[in-house]
Amino acid sequence: MGRPVFLFASSLLLMVAATTVSAATVEHSFYVKNFSVTRLCNRQVITAVNDSLPGPSLRVREGDKLIIHVFNMSPYNMTIHWHGVFQLLSAWADGPEMITQCAIRPGNKFSYKFRIINQEGTLFWHAHSSFLRATVHGAIIIRPRVRHSYPFPTPYREVPIVLGEWWNANVVDVETQALALGVGPNISNAYTINGWPGDLYPCSQNQMYKHRVKQGKTYLLRIINAAVNSHLFYKIANHNMTVVAVDARYTNPYVTDVVVISPGQTVDVLLTANQPVGSYYMTANNYASASGTAVGVPFDPTTSRGVIIYQGASSSTTPLMPVVPAFNDTPTAHKFFTELTSLVGGPHWVPVPLNVDHKMFVTVGMGLDVCPPNVSCLGRPPVGAALSASMNNVSFVSPTSLSLLQAFFFNVGGVYTTDFPANPPVQFDYTNPSINFDPPLLFAPKGTRITKVKFNSTVEMVMQNTAIIGVENHPMHLHGFDFYVLAQGFGNFNPATDTLNYNLVNPQMRNTVSVPVGGWAVIRFVANNPGVWFMHCHFDGHMSIGLSTAFIVENGPTPDTTLPPPPTDLPQC
Repeated sequence: MGRPVFLFASSLLLMVAATTVSAATVEHSFYVKNFSVTRLCNRQVITAVNDSLPGPSLRVREGDKLIIHVFNMSPYNMTIHWHGVFQLLSAWADGPEMITQCAIRPGNKFSYKFRIINQEGTLFWHAHSSFLRATVHGAIIIRPRVRHSYPFPTPYREVPIVLGEWWNANVVDVETQALALGVGPNISNAYTINGWPGDLYPCSQNQMYKHRVKQGKTYLLRIINAAVNSHLFYKIANHNMTVVAVDARYTNPYVTDVVVISPGQTVDVLLTANQPVGSYYMTANNYASASGTAVGVPFDPTTSRGVIIYQGASSSTTPLMPVVPAFNDTPTAHKFFTELTSLVGGPHWVPVPLNVDHKMFVTVGMGLDVCPPNVSCLGRPPVGAALSASMNNVSFVSPTSLSLLQAFFFNVGGVYTTDFPANPPVQFDYTNPSINFDPPLLFAPKGTRITKVKFNSTVEMVMQNTAIIGVENHPMHLHGFDFYVLAQGFGNFNPATDTLNYNLVNPQMRNTVSVPVGGWAVIRFVANNPGVWFMHCHFDGHMSIGLSTAFIVENGPTPDTTLPPPPTDLPQC
């Protein structure tokens, strides 16, 4: 193992063991329950935290300990995931249902306890049970420790911008109906900015997010895509933005007039109010990469609007509207996703490990399943089959009696196997559209097959999109780690040439990467955190039909590299 990897692991684990003088304990109570809100001319019952949409923002400093008491007062099983938080030696608090814990049942509670270690920037929390993420979510804002500063000029104000989706329906019913029909979920009725749809939607003239600014001041916008199934373009009329962080990792300043953000990603930008006094619309609209594919994937073509209002602007001023990107503007999306680079030498930067211990080549994409019992399978794609998804021809099935982490910790057999294939069982022309509906490739077997790796080993994964059913941009999220995005491209990955283009100097670091439509992405990470860590597509509709897997990271050689036992109040199945 190379020296940079050893230093990377050692520095993180020392952070866990040592709580410095600036660390604090931040404690909150989350009351998850149903309440009624009015959107798009409808009175709708939703499930949310503390009667708020979005839910409360958690404001902490790097090094702080969080204690979040979750009281499930809703009628649904519930877990909360702290998306992007490393959970170093606190895997029991990660939250995905049946991966690290069983659900918190209605009328019960669970206290999540974990530290924020070696992370600064913006993350978010959300439900990790069914489609409840649509309304159960909120920001995690991580500032530097006391007497530490940002690696950019201190902004005048910091503003969370939470992008979401809205259904004129119970979101649990939306998922239940999709699974019962064997098809994808109904598309949303609107996009939202900080919970508001904006004035382009019916009955929404006064349901628009407004942010007031002072001319000449600079604001840090902490943009979060909390949407369930939609990549989004975000723009502000007549303003450029400077990206300074993604997924709580600092970047080299990157000036852009559009932010492209996939479900599960965050982007921090500096916005300087340097335009004439007036009002300027901000917009969020869909990047629909799968449109025009063999299955004709539907999408919500609408646009959410908020408004930036300069101090002194007349209330009668009509805000300026940006030119929004076309829904299929893949060149703009790819440019944004690939041109970001990490701030070398900035806080928490660690050089890329050069020696790789475990290499994987993993296909990701859609497919079909034989119509299950009690499913009608009367919708698209072909009648008589259900929509499915897979990674390396394995369609993931969650355990039902015990979480993966409990099975691993207590050495319980029969819950999972550790034979997830490191390479596709069948090699083919992955992105050739002629393979659409090729029967031998369509039906992936179901299984709970995962990968076990040694503590402190370096893992490299090529994620290859496939054209089975149709090509699509997949936002792949890894729990428990950030990873280096070494390269991204279109077509089939070619190891003879594409490896020459790896960025091993300053690649962006992410916890969620958008595998390009009809293309591939290469990530690398150090498995320095013992436990079981979920990897899945952050489209909830895809995760629920098998576009997932998991990693087991074995314990390290010392007590401070060993996963502790579960908390006594961990929910039981």
